[in-house]
Amino acid sequence: QVQLVESGGGLVQAGGSLRLSCAASERTFSNYAMGWFRQAPGKEREFVGGISWSGGSTYYADSVKGRFSISRDNAKNTVYLQMNSLKLEDTAVYYCAARRNSIVTPTTAWDYWGQGTQVTVSS
Repeated sequence: QVQLVESGGGLVQAGGSLRLSCAASERTFSNYAMGWFRQAPGKEREFVGGISWSGGSTYYADSVKGRFSISRDNAKNTVYLQMNSLKLEDTAVYYCAARRNSIVTPTTAWDYWGQGTQVTVSS
């Protein structure tokens, strides 16, 4: 069982930056691909981006490409989501998730989830 805990959310002005962290309990963290998802009020949870177990591959949703970046530190069992040039529409609860094998976009394909952290972008 992998436990995931997100942190780093908060209130930021449009155009600003935030970095989210997701700490994993699993000592075999490096065996898992990691993903970031978000859910805005009244909307379905959507894929934001993912990183392979080694960190060698990343994949992003078109809506955040060029603004967000994902990295991981396997020695610290932590994955990061750096968010730059934030927009009002980035306001959501952000979740990290883990799965063995490759990065995929459907939420149903991910096995473990954190509790989420709120990101609010203001004008």
